[in-house]
Amino acid sequence: MEIIVYIYDGMTMLDAIGPYEVLRNMAGANVKFVAHRKVEIRADSNAVHLNPKYGIQEVESADILIVPGSTVGFVKEMKNKELLKWLRKIDQTTQWTTSVCSGSAILAAAGLLKGLKATSHWKVMPMLKDFGVIPVSERVVEQEKYLTAAGVSAGIDMGLYLADRIAGEKECKAIQLAIEYDPKPIYNSGNIEKADPDVIKLAEKRLMEAARKELSLIDMLKNAKTLYKLK
Repeated sequence: MEIIVYIYDGMTMLDAIGPYEVLRNMAGANVKFVAHRKVEIRADSNAVHLNPKYGIQEVESADILIVPGSTVGFVKEMKNKELLKWLRKIDQTTQWTTSVCSGSAILAAAGLLKGLKATSHWKVMPMLKDFGVIPVSERVVEQEKYLTAAGVSAGIDMGLYLADRIAGEKECKAIQLAIEYDPKPIYNSGNIEKADPDVIKLAEKRLMEAARKELSLIDMLKNAKTLYKLK
């Protein structure tokens, strides 16, 4: 089974690595990290870098496509016409087209989620409406062959959901055990509907700080509308 993880500058590392760590454990899985160009990819933290073996020109089909999200980098990807054309092309060959976090905004910009329900990071959800998508505040949303996951860590859940659909319950449970995914967070504050107002305010502040680090002054001006929406 050919699995493509599209990676790009500014992506959030766990968005890609979370589902990768799950799906690579499926029998017959062949995972490829694919970028727009075969150059070093910088994560949004600027602390981790990946060197993709494939560019989009070299990949024409996949069984599963995974598009991770990012703090700000996804905005540039949404405007990349060559990428969006490639996503539509790959989507015609997939059994499953998936996203994590703001990666759903990239799929939406490619026109793949129009008229469908989808989820994303809670700060990005309003943007989906601009592309005719119905935002749903759920951990993982399945619509036809499209799977979208909420923010960052939800990519692991999405990977397991997909493993269950493809390989079955027993194999999925074995993968879950292999990666020892048994989350018991210290606080029940991982969902905006459960978090206290002051915690939400602080989280928004941290997200904006991260966004500003990602953007140069010129980029901030170009993306002022997006930043306004993220406030």
